[in-house]
Amino acid sequence: MKGQIVLITGASSGIGKATAIGLAKEGSELTLLCRDRFKAEDARKEIIAASGNPAVELLIADLLLQREVRRAAAGFLASRTRLDVLINNAGSIFPGYGETKDGIERTMAVNYFAPFLLTNLLLETLEASAPSRVVNVSSSSHYSGRLDLSSINGDGKVGFAGYGAYARSKLALVLFTYELARREDKKGVTVNALHPGGVRTNIWARSGVFSPFGRLASTFMESPEEGAKTSIYLASSREVEGVTGKYFDDRRPKESSVRSYDEELASRLWDISMKMTGLA
Repeated sequence: MKGQIVLITGASSGIGKATAIGLAKEGSELTLLCRDRFKAEDARKEIIAASGNPAVELLIADLLLQREVRRAAAGFLASRTRLDVLINNAGSIFPGYGETKDGIERTMAVNYFAPFLLTNLLLETLEASAPSRVVNVSSSSHYSGRLDLSSINGDGKVGFAGYGAYARSKLALVLFTYELARREDKKGVTVNALHPGGVRTNIWARSGVFSPFGRLASTFMESPEEGAKTSIYLASSREVEGVTGKYFDDRRPKESSVRSYDEELASRLWDISMKMTGLA
């Protein structure tokens, strides 16, 4: 990975930071896209100290807001002419229903619409940098996800909060992965999704969804370093050179949910997402 340009979202803690440390040790030139500047600065120092690699830059943006995603993409492109690996790692979950200023349910906004918009804004650069890779951090929760395109932005409200919204967003991310892989076929950009495992991060405690059970369960979960292994593998391994449109678990391809292979649903989701992000 020496000299490879890598952009990672949500890299100030948890799986994202562990992924960044792993790729920095391999010689990558990293850009960390984070929401909190103070946490990001601390993470940057930790990554440099752990890896001995000073090539770590920051981009600060709140992925809840589409204007912030656009600003981050513009900021990256202003300083870089190449992008070898994009890792859409940032994720969140909200215990109650709420919409962003863009009129999108918050969990869907961070976990799905932000990666969709960011990837599309950087797609021309990824194509120009081919062979390049897009790595989407999904979750096994997508297996229980239900996606109603008539109310994707949360108009129904009932069932759009908490774990239901999280599962829905992760299903949308897998559908997006497969659809983008089909569209980028023969263009030199590979696109894969992954389940990092049951990882001990602050996402569940912050959400309040599983508290106090989440705090108890977290004691039996994997470390962020364990959770980052598949992200690092998909970003760097020669074993997956040219492999695209797959879902990985523990560094091995695995069948995703039946719904995730619905090509008509994926195509319709793409068209709706283009409109909802202003890309149409």
